[in-house]
Amino acid sequence: MTTSFPNRRMRRLRAKDALRGLVAENALCVDDLIYPVFVLPGQDSREAVPSMPGVERLSLDLLLEEMKKWVGLGIRTFALFPVTPMTLKTDCAKEAFNPDGLTQTTLRAIKKAYPDIMLMSDVALDPFTSHGQDGLIDSDGYVVNDETVEVLVKQALSHAEAGADIVAPSDMMDGRIGQIRQALESNGYVNTCIMAYSAKYASSYYGPFRDAVGSAANIKGGNKKTYQMDPANSDEAIHEIALDIEEGADMVMVKPGMPYLDIVRRCKDEFSVPTFAYQVSGEYAMHQAAFANGWLNEDEVVLESLLAFKRAGADGILTYFAPKAAELLRNSNK
Repeated sequence: MTTSFPNRRMRRLRAKDALRGLVAENALCVDDLIYPVFVLPGQDSREAVPSMPGVERLSLDLLLEEMKKWVGLGIRTFALFPVTPMTLKTDCAKEAFNPDGLTQTTLRAIKKAYPDIMLMSDVALDPFTSHGQDGLIDSDGYVVNDETVEVLVKQALSHAEAGADIVAPSDMMDGRIGQIRQALESNGYVNTCIMAYSAKYASSYYGPFRDAVGSAANIKGGNKKTYQMDPANSDEAIHEIALDIEEGADMVMVKPGMPYLDIVRRCKDEFSVPTFAYQVSGEYAMHQAAFANGWLNEDEVVLESLLAFKRAGADGILTYFAPKAAELLRNSNK
């Protein structure tokens, strides 16, 4: 039976800061943060991403320098995304599994410099295809599934060989988790984790990311609706997640993040597996625009937006706010 007012005052537990902390149901810490970084070929090269204020593409030498600061803030997991020159993009995406490619070279170099951090690599073909799609296409422009999976397996293996701790297939091809898992096991990479982009929606929130990796121009107004999920669907996401877990995924992801918190909650409730969300480039860009105009308080909103993922059930968040959030969290603990 519910105790009636005034015996039950809900505000009583909100009266003091220490008391609010004592009864908080969720908490955000730096270990929840995964920082996506964009790497350029060459040396001493730094490019701003206009649609993502504060985010830069960095050549490997500069990336290694910047990582000193990020690791010093306590960030221990990084997601790598390569910026592939147009001259290396082909219909067959062969650069994706080049053992001396940008991603593979970067993985080896970072692991040598920072052996204790976790590196997560993107397994998808859109940075490497001349048409900007996440897979191979047929004569009608349709992204073919099984042929694409063959290339994804080669790409994932090349990343594991280069030192990736986590390979993260983001392509949304059917059956790719099972084949990647089998290939990793067969080649001795039994401890390489798979974080499956299991519920990746055909979202309009990805625009700034495509600018950052240089695939926006290639896709030329096309879309990815034949393989990424329909934003209208929720049950379908649960089926996708179940299949990926069955095929050998260690962790699953929902993307985008905040517009799909209901999917994060359903995933955690129904499967109780390590669940992650991606606060994508469009979410970041919208926040930054509001901050720049003085419409929102940056420090408070950054932490609130990330805490929302934890409340929904996420174990971790990929976010471009990772350094900012890490700094805020460190200062709050002093």
